[in-house]
Formats: sequence, C-alpha cells, structure tokens
Amino acid sequence: MSFTYDDVGATQRNGFCPPGFRPLHVRNRIGEGEEVFRRASEAVLTWEMHRALGMGIDASAERAAPDVDVTVTLAGLIKAPCRVVWTVEEHRRAGWAYGTLSGHPECGEESFVVDRTGDGTVWLTVSAFSRAAKWYAKAGGPATRGLQHAYARRCGVVLRRLSGGDED
Repeated sequence: MSFTYDDVGATQRNGFCPPGFRPLHVRNRIGEGEEVFRRASEAVLTWEMHRALGMGIDASAERAAPDVDVTVTLAGLIKAPCRVVWTVEEHRRAGWAYGTLSGHPECGEESFVVDRTGDGTVWLTVSAFSRAAKWYAKAGGPATRGLQHAYARRCGVVLRRLSGGDED
C-alpha cells in the first residue's frame, strides 16, 4: 500500500502543514527527570502508550521504525492502516510519526515525540496534519477535529501515568 498524501515525513518540519490539511499541535507536560524521560520514550516507541489508550495495535515490529506497518483499531470497529515514516532516538528526544495508508478514515500524518528540556521537564508533543478521507470522518465535521484534540490530550495523561510522571 502507498501513502494517501504527498508530504511524507513533513511532521519533522516543526509547524509545517500542507495546503488543504488541518494542523494539530498538542504539548503535554509529563514530569521531571531522566527516568521519566526514559520510561516515557519506551512507552511511545513500543506502542505501550497506544495500547494503554485502549487502541488495538497490530504492528509488523515490536518497536517503531521506518517502514513498520501499523493498523490501529478504534472502538473495535474502525481499522486505520498506517506506516511509520520516521523515528528519532536521541539523548533528550525520542519518538516517531506515521502516515496514513489506503483505508484510513483520515489522510495525513501524526507524530508522537517525547523531549526533555534543559531544566529536566519531560514533554509529549503530538503533532499532525490531516483531512477527512472516509464519508464518516467528513460527516463528523468539527466533532471529528474535537476528538483528535481530546485524543492528543489523553495521550499525555496516559503517558504521565505509564512513566511515573506528575500526578494530575
């Protein structure tokens, strides 16, 4: 299967959103310190965060890496095929992005990146650009967009819990 959009890998360019797509950028504070960063990074890179969100994850590898195919199942009904387009594993930054494949209800790309700032604060940033691809995503209109924002915020809550970060 091929990607359903042209700007593959564009989530690496901070703030870039191709014409005709809607941007998403949600930054969640996870906690403090190296151990929280390490745990959060592993939870993101190994699909643990997504599974803890209640998403079904069927991946062709146990860890995110370029060209790994991932099918996310939403509410046990909607299958969303994707492919990892880039990963990063650095001293203070770790994460990945996937792009949509044919059959996904949306068209675009989404990234999940954990970073530790100079003061030791650990953050999760969920960035995306998307547009509806299936009739039901189009019919959802603004509600679909609201669900995407709520999902990105929920990623932070779940990752904070998984990594032993700050309490809500």
